[in-house]
Amino acid sequence: MRAALIQLNSTDDPVSNLPVTCAMIDQAADQGTQFILTPEVTNCVSSSRAHQSAVLQTQDQDITLKALRNQAKLRGIWLLIGSLALKTDDPDGRFSNRSFLIRPNGDIAATYDKMHMFDVTVSKTESYHESKGYRPGAKAVMAEMPFGRLGMTICYDLRFPYLYRHLAQRGAQVITVPSAFSPVTGAAHWETLLRARAIETGSYVLAPAQTGEHAATQGPSRNTWGHSLVVDPWGTILGDAGETPGIITVDLEPESVANARRSIPAMTQETEFDGP
Repeated sequence: MRAALIQLNSTDDPVSNLPVTCAMIDQAADQGTQFILTPEVTNCVSSSRAHQSAVLQTQDQDITLKALRNQAKLRGIWLLIGSLALKTDDPDGRFSNRSFLIRPNGDIAATYDKMHMFDVTVSKTESYHESKGYRPGAKAVMAEMPFGRLGMTICYDLRFPYLYRHLAQRGAQVITVPSAFSPVTGAAHWETLLRARAIETGSYVLAPAQTGEHAATQGPSRNTWGHSLVVDPWGTILGDAGETPGIITVDLEPESVANARRSIPAMTQETEFDGP
């Protein structure tokens, strides 16, 4: 199966982002791609909770979800919408950060809500408190696809290897990591963590990302690292999108997963131990 990772520079306006995303999906589909992936918060990159409250929609009403489901059906493709920022009915008003796997008939095959919230202080001038605006999910998700099983994660989940081991031990052969990574942590950790998760689990890791400075009509603009990556089950980087919007493609080969896990069967070699 040929997969394509789309790297975006989304703004804080879902309406203006949508045609850009659709055009890039069409471009990837025109290349014969069967599985297309977009980054985290495909619909809206914003640091302003007030602005998000004004422009975000619920899942049932979201224009991006509706349009991309229709596009998947029209093009006959599997589509991972890396994530959408969505309104919920939570009493505290927090949003969800939800990934969608769409079948070629336009149906939703699976959804996953980001579990680990990006609550960090990167430096004296850069901090994030994702849990103030987003509610965390509580369930790991895996879905069946033509090439095998897909495990779904989002961005900061990448730093929690037990999630990836859990997915792989239950049969995931490909794990997705749609992201909007900070430039500081991206430069230091992005490639290393993605390769580690692939090597530890013997899985393909597909990580479509947001990139660049994101235009904002309200609040400060955000910057993201880019470098959407495809990593094979041996830890080899098969594609890097760099720092500009674009598309990278890769052919997924299930036998590569079987070979890596047969060569180093670490997923089945856990040892009981005591202490400390």
